[in-house]
Amino acid sequence: MSSVPRPERPAGRFRRMLGRLSSSQEDLESEELREDADTAGCIRIGDCQDRQIVTVTGTLRTVTLRPRAGVPALEAELFDGSAALDVVWLGRRSIVGIEPGRRLIASGRISMSRGRRVLFNPKYELRPLGRE
Repeated sequence: MSSVPRPERPAGRFRRMLGRLSSSQEDLESEELREDADTAGCIRIGDCQDRQIVTVTGTLRTVTLRPRAGVPALEAELFDGSAALDVVWLGRRSIVGIEPGRRLIASGRISMSRGRRVLFNPKYELRPLGRE
């Protein structure tokens, strides 16, 4: 018997369908978000480094009002299927359209705070609701 490794073959249509049927709903949504980031030309959050200027896209999981140093701050968790990122707007109590489940594109400089990636006061663009 030869121990020559087999070359990787691309998965066929049946194998992809079987993989999708055996995947959880969360896995399928994560894969869709990763593909959306790639098609939008954005960097995946999981690939972002500290102090890097980035453009990322994803879905807002949570939106909370949490004061920072006595100043109101609107915080949201953005998830793109690879990792999560905290988006913080300082001095804001609310922003129309920023709500859980909403997709957006955000641009700014990544910083690390307590081991999490954070974008402070990013430029952002709300994505249309529903399917494009």
